[in-house]
Amino acid sequence: MSEKKEIDLEWEMLLGKLAKAIGKKPNLDAILFLIGVQSLGKGTKRFSKEEKQDLMHIGICELLSQSGYYELEGIDEEGWPHYKLIKPLPKFDLIEQEKLLQMHIKEYFADL
Repeated sequence: MSEKKEIDLEWEMLLGKLAKAIGKKPNLDAILFLIGVQSLGKGTKRFSKEEKQDLMHIGICELLSQSGYYELEGIDEEGWPHYKLIKPLPKFDLIEQEKLLQMHIKEYFADL
């Protein structure tokens, strides 16, 4: 099996596990949101559209901190994490960005 097919299969298996856990197959944005909510640590609640976007950004920062691109800078008075960019992100096209995030998502959920 080619490396690309193996990676795609691993991704689909993870999506299947997440679907069992949350009741439906998530897309990349939903996964980033879930990671952001988990990083926030306030449990489930209703979030505004702006908060949802912020949570997706937190999810991205949390994932990319695994490669040293971001570092947790601190938690604000409302309990929201803030990250700082440590090293410049590579110039990737959209597909390469998605693959990088998928790789980190698989690492993030490795124990699922």
